[in-house]
Amino acid sequence: MNIQNLIHAAALATLLGTPVAQAENLDVVMSQVFPRDHATYIGYESVEREDIPASSAIDRKYLIVDFRLAASHPASEQLQASVHKVCMALLKDRELIRTLSDSGYDMVSVAFDRRTQFDCL
Repeated sequence: MNIQNLIHAAALATLLGTPVAQAENLDVVMSQVFPRDHATYIGYESVEREDIPASSAIDRKYLIVDFRLAASHPASEQLQASVHKVCMALLKDRELIRTLSDSGYDMVSVAFDRRTQFDCL
């Protein structure tokens, strides 16, 4: 790992509030969900809604996992199957889910474009 990659991994880990290994683990898990000719893993973004009080039962902090599908306008069934595949990959990695939960994430969403997000958990 070169210094630029190490800096990038450390910045992502700081953003998530998790150790570098966990940030890399999320990238590894997500980059292996689809074959390259179906979808490409772009990355993830941590979002915290400051306008919602911390004492509220409404989700404040969530993670968006971003992909781009090879098909520009996938059929509804293909999109639903893709969301399910990403969510199941996350759910199968119990250590990753535990770490995200311990870091305060209330929800994980999947995006395949810049307009729409699908909630996993």
